[in-house]
Amino acid sequence: MLQTISIPPRNGQAKGLLIVLHGWGANAQDVAALASFLDLPDYQFMFPNAPFPFPYAATGRAWYNFPENYSFLSHPDFYDQLDLTESRTQLTNWLMSLEGDTGIPLSRTILSGFSQGGAMTLDVGLHLPFAALMVLSGYLHAPTRFTQQKKPDAFRNVLLVHGRQDRVVPLQAAYQARDSLLGLGVPVQFHELDMGHEIQPVVLSLMQRFIEEGLFQSDSL
Repeated sequence: MLQTISIPPRNGQAKGLLIVLHGWGANAQDVAALASFLDLPDYQFMFPNAPFPFPYAATGRAWYNFPENYSFLSHPDFYDQLDLTESRTQLTNWLMSLEGDTGIPLSRTILSGFSQGGAMTLDVGLHLPFAALMVLSGYLHAPTRFTQQKKPDAFRNVLLVHGRQDRVVPLQAAYQARDSLLGLGVPVQFHELDMGHEIQPVVLSLMQRFIEEGLFQSDSL
């Protein structure tokens, strides 16, 4: 089971759950600070640690290591890499266990992630009935294979945010993710910003608005 930082709602009973997956070499603590910058008093927050140790820093974690000469734009053979497959399985099992642990269904859960965590969000989140997905500076795993997938069974909105000056994950990877999702009929809100590989205050504002709009729509059903 994934080690997790859990922050309860400030208003008692949670109406929703927000999960944030950290990037390569970071850890749950690095993204847990987001809870204090989002005004979501009725939400529980959960921040899992990736399963694998980061090879270059003792405190870092990784969802997988990148193959040699990896390209964010096209790497079809990467999808079945053993550590990615293991992370996919562990993350899926953990996510499916959460309703029993928290009492919050996936239909009121938002899965999100930064960078490698954003890639895991798309990889796993499109096949589970989440309320929405948020991908910050992320990318698709094996995009050439992704375009051959069937349309996801569950409807959800996806927020994609990326920096024009991102020197880690190129902006073209965000375009590719956006176009692939739209091609599968997935609703996408896409924002490219004047920033690098980071989460600036404007990103938090976009997340806040996206979540509030999703809450409103969910409560009106």
